[in-house]
Amino acid sequence: MRGASSNSGAVHTSNKHVRDWPEIFAGDEILTTAILDHLLHHVAVIHIDGQSYCLGELGALLSPTREGPRADSPRSN
Repeated sequence: MRGASSNSGAVHTSNKHVRDWPEIFAGDEILTTAILDHLLHHVAVIHIDGQSYCLGELGALLSPTREGPRADSPRSN
């Protein structure tokens, strides 16, 4: 990312809230602060609440009432 020009873009996603990031980096709050400072400089943060689409599909796949993939399902290939 360091070599990227200011005219390019990048998308970073996480299923963890920013306040939970120190636990991801072994409890190192200084490292977490430095990483967040770098990532959040000149950005637009979009926070989306709600159930994950992927987790919803996983729940449907693991459901005991599942009969198998539907022929019209886009992921049945």
